[in-house]
Amino acid sequence: MNAALVLAGYTAVVGVIAPYLILRARWPHRAPALAAGVWHALAVSFSIGAALTVYNLAMPTRHLHTGLLGLLHSCGLDIDASGSVPEAAARLAVALPVTVGGALASSFLFHVVRARRARARHREAVDLVGRHSARLSATVLPYDVPAAYCLPGRHPRVVVSDAAVRELTSEQLAAVLEHEHAHIAGRHHLALAAVEAFHSVFRRLPLARHAREQTALLLEMIADDRALRSHSDQALATAMYEMAAARTPKGAFAGGGHTVVIRLKRVLGPRQAPHPVFWGFVAASAVAVPLLPLLLACPPVLG
Repeated sequence: MNAALVLAGYTAVVGVIAPYLILRARWPHRAPALAAGVWHALAVSFSIGAALTVYNLAMPTRHLHTGLLGLLHSCGLDIDASGSVPEAAARLAVALPVTVGGALASSFLFHVVRARRARARHREAVDLVGRHSARLSATVLPYDVPAAYCLPGRHPRVVVSDAAVRELTSEQLAAVLEHEHAHIAGRHHLALAAVEAFHSVFRRLPLARHAREQTALLLEMIADDRALRSHSDQALATAMYEMAAARTPKGAFAGGGHTVVIRLKRVLGPRQAPHPVFWGFVAASAVAVPLLPLLLACPPVLG
């Protein structure tokens, strides 16, 4: 039961307290890719901690082994067959964490498939109504509002309205298209599906809610940074402003969107990357965080 209490306390800290600490910090918008990795690492760590917590609650007996065998036992992969634990309790102890993992995997698959179908339907409509531009490497759609978005996946499309082609300067349009290509190249739709799945399973959890919201914003910032490598701040910012009111289909990444004000302030304001030492520390922490529940469930035995 001691392990269960420790794990429950750990998951409570990760699920409730850690999100607010990150939201109050200033570094995530300075290193959006790193921050997105941290949000995903916390979600993985919480999921593992929750699975191990329910396992230890269902089987509160002391572990019979140490080291690697004890770790496997903690994860439900080494159930003792000697009869020291009732068979029903052993099965329940394995079934509960498997249910948590199965729910997350099923939810992720559901969101991926649903978004893929929505993008496929819209892609067919775009190919029928729009015209492909080899010069822009995009599909130009008749629409009287400047807009641009991408349909990621196996058959990706970058879609831009003819109003954007007419009203944006060549540099502004190039920056917008680079932003959309960054979403496709980075497979950002999978990262978004992962946090959507986590939110579906743990809907009332602060970590789930903030991870979904912040990941969507951080992915846009990552694409902004990709565009800023070869285009000016003013070109991207003015293009974002022009397209702020455009509506985009479900499952698509757009250059504008409801987060445009936050992104505009970031693009036009001073941008300074975190110190390499701090960056390395946060990156190492993100890698280590998913392992902490395993260490809490089966701490190493010294001596």
